[in-house]
Amino acid sequence: MKRLSFVFVVVFATAVAHAQTSVLPRPAGIEPDVQFWVNVYTKVDTRSGYIHDSQHLAIVYRLVRFEDSASRSQRTRQLNQAYQEIRNVLAVLAAGKRANLTSEEERILSLWPEGVSNDDLRASSENLRFQLGQADRFRGGLIRSGTWRSYIEAVLAERGLPLELVALPHVESSFDPTAYSKVGAAGMWQFTRSTGLRYMRIDHIVDERRDPFISTVAASRLLENNFDVLQSWPLAITAYNHGQAGMRRAVRQQGTDEIETILRNYEGRTFGFASRNFYVAFLAAVQVDQNYEDYFGPLTFEEAAQTAVIEIPDYLTVSTLASALNTDRDLLRSWNPALTDAVWSGDKFVPRGFELRLPSQFLANSTDLFASVAETQRYTAQMPDITHRVSSGDSLSEISDRYGVSIASLVQLNGLRSRNFIRIGQILKLPGSDGRVPMTLAQLNGAEPIESEGLVSSGNYVVRAGDSIEFIAQKFGVPEDQLLANNRISDKNRIFIGQVLRIGSLVAREEEVTTVAVDPESSIPLVDKTEVLPAEGRLPGSLEIEPEFPVAENVLSSAQAEMAADPSDYLVRLDGSIEVQALETLGHYADWLGIRTQRLRDINRMPFGRAVVIGQRLELDYSQIDRTTFEQRRIDYQQRTQEAFFLSYQITDTVEHVVRSGESLWVLALRRYRVPVWLLRQFNPDLDLDLVRPGTVVKFPELQVITSAGEFQG
Repeated sequence: MKRLSFVFVVVFATAVAHAQTSVLPRPAGIEPDVQFWVNVYTKVDTRSGYIHDSQHLAIVYRLVRFEDSASRSQRTRQLNQAYQEIRNVLAVLAAGKRANLTSEEERILSLWPEGVSNDDLRASSENLRFQLGQADRFRGGLIRSGTWRSYIEAVLAERGLPLELVALPHVESSFDPTAYSKVGAAGMWQFTRSTGLRYMRIDHIVDERRDPFISTVAASRLLENNFDVLQSWPLAITAYNHGQAGMRRAVRQQGTDEIETILRNYEGRTFGFASRNFYVAFLAAVQVDQNYEDYFGPLTFEEAAQTAVIEIPDYLTVSTLASALNTDRDLLRSWNPALTDAVWSGDKFVPRGFELRLPSQFLANSTDLFASVAETQRYTAQMPDITHRVSSGDSLSEISDRYGVSIASLVQLNGLRSRNFIRIGQILKLPGSDGRVPMTLAQLNGAEPIESEGLVSSGNYVVRAGDSIEFIAQKFGVPEDQLLANNRISDKNRIFIGQVLRIGSLVAREEEVTTVAVDPESSIPLVDKTEVLPAEGRLPGSLEIEPEFPVAENVLSSAQAEMAADPSDYLVRLDGSIEVQALETLGHYADWLGIRTQRLRDINRMPFGRAVVIGQRLELDYSQIDRTTFEQRRIDYQQRTQEAFFLSYQITDTVEHVVRSGESLWVLALRRYRVPVWLLRQFNPDLDLDLVRPGTVVKFPELQVITSAGEFQG
């Protein structure tokens, strides 16, 4: 696309001073864009907005105001009429008319610098865009921010991150922890599922993206990792929206990490309006946040949250919990937005080990808050899920009719990529529980043991310290494979103290049914679970985000945004080649392309038996499918594989290791730090793992194991 040969000089003294002292640069060339977003945040509310040029934000053609009672269709008609009127004027001007102008033609021409070309005016006719105002939301977000601002600033300071990042939730959610976007991002920091799983628990019982405290720590880790990889805060912040891979690709193509050059010139296929404007919108949010009185006058902020957390000792109902704490369940819910609707409706228990957040005064006394909860109200396991195994001929429509649930619920609850694709044998979760109630502590402790200590009359055995599947199977004369099958356990080394195992023929399970695969690069098991998204619905009063700009322009950019923390480039280059990434084989490429593996060997002159190497470039054959379909299949595979891993492991921090003479990164990863090589490479994407010299600093992610019940193991 042709670029204008001029820039708008709108430089404020405060911005210049800021650019000189901050790690967040504000080049003069992007100041018009920043000012556009300042106006959006402060001058127009959600009942009005600007029609503007999407490439040159200083060109604002019209302020459009909607009647409060206007329906969506009425607003659309009003906008379409305004678009057509502006396009008619631009068409006249683009034809060369400069004399005897009407007042409207003269006004629109005056928005452009003297000497603007006909081509630029013609191009602008295709670049018209409407931006809804945000002043009322921003003001509300400022007031709400008082609840968490001090906590966010403390987390940022602790990790050595720019304190200006406290303003990022203004851009993402207006500081609403229950916000849920139309593309599936959730919480105050608007994490997608794939990215959020790296740092938080996300399933149909607990969605920690909606906890403003937990998600703040997760956001700080993601932003810190973005900076470690990109070494530039403008790029790291843009990567929060566009992903690390996208920004690395932009730097490579432009040959610079200068943010203005990238924003003006980078033409990546998935680098749309949202990504191009994310950094300038953030700078505008910082400016308004730090000088809010200049825009909104005096404001009274909500008081900072004075809370603490206490660990839930057993599986409890919400009613039991509220009664024990002598508090209202609605207040309890407001303090703990991470618990999903399934818990509040009673279909699921508050899980054991969940860190319940309460006002500090609840914990003022050292007494056990749960001492009054009887053993008859304490459960040993989560309420089992309702499941359906997909059979030949099944469709989501037929399944939804059979069980009386909506197709949207099935898609959301199971994390389905499409309502048109399910596979035979797939296990689908359904809303609710299957009616079986797990044992209470009273039943467990009061029952007569059978045959041996630990086995109760119901045929269940509670795992104790030192137990193993082999020991338990021998103790009760049950074949190991039968014991594993009874409990749907695929890795016999993954049992934990307190786990209830079914010795008989019935299956007793924890919150998730898991099967285990092994990453060929690592001895760490990868849990392959049925994907689960948050329960349907949002908390009362939650904000469904209508983005200030589109979050994703197409399916491919949406899929990439899901993997924002992955720096690997999964797109096809202009010459049709790709870079081999971790977890991929020649067989994968052949499957995604719909061709034989030998065809790929032939065109790349690879002898039989030679494997592809990470970082190697390959030529592909797109005779059966197009490049975009290949990219979508590739990203989908990586997303599913990585999500499976992060259902069993969470990143808690990073540690720097200085390589010594004789050390191998492969050995360090697999034996010392217990990190799969593909994840190590994501934290060190520019490092050749086979050619690391002594003294090189390598970042290793620290991982914490999660049990099948969503609990952590030390």
